[in-house]
Parts: sequence; structure tokens; C-alpha cells
Amino acid sequence: MTASLEKAVARGKLADTSALERVRWTTDLEDLAGVDLVVEAVVEDLRVKRALFASFDEICKPGVLLATTTSSLPVIECAMATARPTDVLGLHFFNPAPVMGLVEVVRTIRTSPESLARAGALVARLGKYPVVCADRAGFVVNALLFPYLNDAVKMLEASYASADDIDHAMKLGCGYPMGPFELLDVVGLDVALAIQRELYLELREPGFAPAPLLEHLVTAGYLGRKVGRGFRDYR
Repeated sequence: MTASLEKAVARGKLADTSALERVRWTTDLEDLAGVDLVVEAVVEDLRVKRALFASFDEICKPGVLLATTTSSLPVIECAMATARPTDVLGLHFFNPAPVMGLVEVVRTIRTSPESLARAGALVARLGKYPVVCADRAGFVVNALLFPYLNDAVKMLEASYASADDIDHAMKLGCGYPMGPFELLDVVGLDVALAIQRELYLELREPGFAPAPLLEHLVTAGYLGRKVGRGFRDYR
């Protein structure tokens, strides 16, 4: 956070790093006892998330909004791990959260209208645009984005064109800031595969089945920029 704020100051987007003075750090879940909103952002594993949400019943006061920022997992699974499912919803921030203007506000079939309204108002106060969507795999953005990315991998497998040419085609032809393979390497191929599997598992569309090449790259440990190699070699 310090590095991010210092970079913003250097670029003239912030006057100083005083925002850090408003951040309180803790490793003790009991410190959540007095808060009004919890946004969970732990590992994308439902077992871990459900255990954490179950603990909120013992720690958090009544009426607290309990949100997950998962990008693909069913929010209702987190909600039903609690005794207060009407207070649970998704708040899917996009990376990098300080820059990206969109937050998907995900309602489950148990989320109350009051919780949804409070969450939308909070997102607006943060200067973001709240998009309310149903608790379906991929929500709005990823449900549209990842089939496109998966199709790009299938196109590469079928030797339609090289990864470089496909990336250039989508940037110059469609005006996208990044080509599909650039984006996959930034997101992480393991993350992309997990999201694609969730889409296929819920929607059962044959075209949503993960491309074999994507599966093989993940198995080989080529996960993208974070490890130095994905569709391209960054070492």
C-alpha cells in the first residue's frame, strides 16, 4: 500500500500518503467486532471462505454487511455458512481496485433489498460505479470476458494465427488495451482456468469447456507473469 500511494504521489494523482494514517492493521479476527462492513478477499477456495463466514456469526455485530470479492465462486455458498444470509452479498472490485471504476454488486436469492441498497450506496460513496447482478458464474464481466479468452486459446491451438498476431488484432481491430494472451498472463493462467471451470460447471455450455492448451500450461506450472512464463516467456 505504501508503494502504491508513493507511486500515485510521484505521478501527481495524490498530494501525499496520509491515507495510510487511516489504515488499521490487525491479524486478529476479533477486531472485526465493531465494524459495519466486512469485505472478504481470502484465497478462492469455498471451504476456506465458508469457514471464515461462519466465524463472522460469532464475531460481528447484527446488521453488518458481509461481502465477498470473489470473481467466480457462488456467493450463496458463503451466505448459507452464516445465520444471517440476508446480510451477505458480493462486492467484486476489479484489479487494480484504486484505479478501476467498476464494482459488481452481487445479490443472492437471500440478500435483502436493504443490504443491496446499502452496498450500492457505499460503492457510490467510494467514487465507483455499482452494477447490480445476479449470483451466477462470472457475474457480468467475467461471464463475457472469459469465454472470449478461452476462444482465443482455442484459436491459437488451431493455428489460426500466432499469439502476437491475435493480440495485435484485438488491440488494433477492437481497441482493447490488451490482447487476450497479454491479459491472461497478467490475470494468471491458474486463475483464468479456475474461472473457466466455474463457468462450465454452472452453465454447461460446451463452448465454455476450458481449452486443453490452457489446462496443459497450468499443469506445467506456466502461470503467467507472476512466475515468469505463461503464453510468453518473461524471464
